[in-house]
Amino acid sequence: MSSSPEKIQFALESKAWPFQEAEKLVKRFEKFGNEKGYALFETGYGPSGLPHIGTFGEVARTTMVKKAYEFITGEKTKLICFSDDMDGFRKVPDNLPNQEMLEKHLGLPLTKVPDPFGTHESFAHHNNSRLNNFLNSFGFEYEFISATEAYTSGSLDQTLLKMLGAYDDVINVMLPTLGEERRKTYSPFLPICPRTGVVLQVPIVARNVEKGTISYNDEETGDLVEVPVTGGHCKMQWKADWAMRWVGLGVDYEMSGKDLSESVKLSSIIARILKSVPPEGLSYEIFLDENKTKISKSKGNGISMEQWLKYGTQESLSLYMYQSPRKAKKLSFDVIPKTVDEYIDHLNRYTSLEGKQKYASPIWHIHGEHPPTQEVPVSFALLLNLVSASNASNKETLWGFISNYSKGATPEKYPLLDQLTEYALVYYENFVKPQKHYRKATEMEVVGLKSLKAALENMPDDVEASDLQTMVFSIGKEQNYENLREWFSALYEILLGQKEGPRMGSFISLYGKESFIELINQAIE
Repeated sequence: MSSSPEKIQFALESKAWPFQEAEKLVKRFEKFGNEKGYALFETGYGPSGLPHIGTFGEVARTTMVKKAYEFITGEKTKLICFSDDMDGFRKVPDNLPNQEMLEKHLGLPLTKVPDPFGTHESFAHHNNSRLNNFLNSFGFEYEFISATEAYTSGSLDQTLLKMLGAYDDVINVMLPTLGEERRKTYSPFLPICPRTGVVLQVPIVARNVEKGTISYNDEETGDLVEVPVTGGHCKMQWKADWAMRWVGLGVDYEMSGKDLSESVKLSSIIARILKSVPPEGLSYEIFLDENKTKISKSKGNGISMEQWLKYGTQESLSLYMYQSPRKAKKLSFDVIPKTVDEYIDHLNRYTSLEGKQKYASPIWHIHGEHPPTQEVPVSFALLLNLVSASNASNKETLWGFISNYSKGATPEKYPLLDQLTEYALVYYENFVKPQKHYRKATEMEVVGLKSLKAALENMPDDVEASDLQTMVFSIGKEQNYENLREWFSALYEILLGQKEGPRMGSFISLYGKESFIELINQAIE
């Protein structure tokens, strides 16, 4: 059942990108019709290396568009996660064990390469399993399709035969985009060598459309080898393969990275040659590591999905994927605390939103119509600073401070905050503690610290965090700092051993006045 007209109108007025993408599909079906009776979404992934966070991002973002389409139309949808696991193993990623063993299996389909971890039937099966487990943990609704199974089962045979019939037209599309040497051997069909099992990139010397076969010369034996293009005896070359998949499966929507824009263009031309309409889609920007280099499965740079969830919530990862998909974004460990707090801020504000504002909020696209109502009285950044100042090594110590700060607060009452205390302890140990460097206060700073201590001692225990912030600000002005940021930076470096830090009023309120005074005493001494 579709949503109420009023809610649909609010959703469309929100201009949230998932709703804008969903509108593309509505217009597509108005123009071309939809005999399937449902909208088919696809995400593609190559298991040539361990699944990285970009793979998750594509599934998460596509799911957001899928839900937006369901909301404004009330129509059925389906999401396919397609693994290109019949692709040839071309390069051994640096972040894998058993490098020498893997080197011996270069050229084989990924489902024929032994698993270097020794846990699954093949390297592809290992990576497929890891991806499935991760997607399942988020509750995504999808159908997983293995290219190996799709090719060998015959489900793509009719489209492969269409591709063979259009061979010359496809070649004419591809050859102008290739270098001189590559043109000499290019074929949209990659035969699987019956003798070695290797995915071959060899010139095709003959084609028989009636028989559905291609022929090539075996470079080692000199024999002319004829193989069917169907039944898993051939694998399509990348851009032709993408188009074949769109046509064979009937894909209506698939987004892709901006670095694949040329591939989208060429695959779309090939799809039209096969008398099919290419899918709608979003071109999203790539993720960059801390050195502003594109993240890559083969390099193993950036952050894995498991690593993010070691330091931040599932919801924060979903938020990161929702935000500005058309902008290149840094994907390093220091973005996790910031994104966790942004999620908390959006969640806390959601109940006050009305009309189109609700549908413009990332919370709707992460949780739908009924998000959780969890108040979080302490930010993740503040928790990290609390761990840093207190040298806490367990949740109980942190909750001692939290319960003093927020009367009646318990782990049972604030389960999300309790979860954040665990993340804070681990994140501090791995990223904050190794970088901590306390510096000695200058004579001028000692005077300021003594003034700050005296002012704190004269304030009541139940003073508000905002009043504490004003007091710290005033002490800085009294010390004649031209730029008060220098005063606060000095406090962070001297008291917390770090370059940046929290809003001081909130931190003093959480840490406790007496504990903060003790920090000052240690710094002065």
